[in-house]
Amino acid sequence: MIKTLRPAELNEHHFRSSGWQVERTAVHDLFHINRIEAIREKLEFPILPHRKTLFDFLLLTQGQSRRSKGLNDYQFEANTLFFLPAYQISTHEWMSEDARGFFCHFDWGLIEQVFPHSRLFDECLFLQPEGNPLVSIEAASVPSLIYLLERLEQEYARPSGADLSVIAVYLTAFFAELKQMKQASVAVARNAAYRIMQAYKNALSQHIYKRQHITDYAELLSVTPDHLNKCVRTTTGKSAQDLLMEMLLLEAKVLLSQTQLSIGDIAYKLTEKTPSDFSRFFKAKTGLTPKQYKQLTAAR
Repeated sequence: MIKTLRPAELNEHHFRSSGWQVERTAVHDLFHINRIEAIREKLEFPILPHRKTLFDFLLLTQGQSRRSKGLNDYQFEANTLFFLPAYQISTHEWMSEDARGFFCHFDWGLIEQVFPHSRLFDECLFLQPEGNPLVSIEAASVPSLIYLLERLEQEYARPSGADLSVIAVYLTAFFAELKQMKQASVAVARNAAYRIMQAYKNALSQHIYKRQHITDYAELLSVTPDHLNKCVRTTTGKSAQDLLMEMLLLEAKVLLSQTQLSIGDIAYKLTEKTPSDFSRFFKAKTGLTPKQYKQLTAAR
């Protein structure tokens, strides 16, 4: 399965053979913030597919980046925020060498402890598993967000130790500010078909090992298989089966590149196919046999 990383495991996954590590403070497992330009050259791209137990976001003030959320890839540039909810699959493919800005991971429970009745999470669609993770910010509004991130940065680095309640207040102000701003996000129709398609993608990321038939997901989403397929095709141009195969392929790539499992074990664990059937499926989708893909990624 795609790795679910706890905060203590992030250094090894992001920096791999470089040996460099982000310094972990006493509050690192609940909150962390750093300047992108301080660590850009230490990161090893592509950062392999993974899930995190925490939320994270990336604000670019300069440069470009390409990152995925589930089955969707996003390329974005300056004055753009990318949000990743906890437990969502993500791959960070690339970031330009001139990239500047902020990276932050956090536990939403920090905000809930200080503001237990806040509806902020429900009101920020970009934080939702099915939401569009990109938020474009007008240039005139960027300084107010940077001010809040700088305050978070100062609190995080306080010699006597960060106060989590103060961090929660600044995070809340940050999200409240975003909610009120005019969001020039990538426009996507929020109709019923779109919502079903996004719910299907989210379900695929959570259940692909146990559910590998369209009827399983139709039942899970309380729609008919035909309606599910129609919603997916209308909004993506692909069939529901196409997306299911893409998720299987994503998981297969991770198992081949990040585990010591044999190809036969992966074939059964992921698809219950014979090794030869699995190899034909994988080569048809990638142009490489599982063995060739495993050798290629090991050489990187």
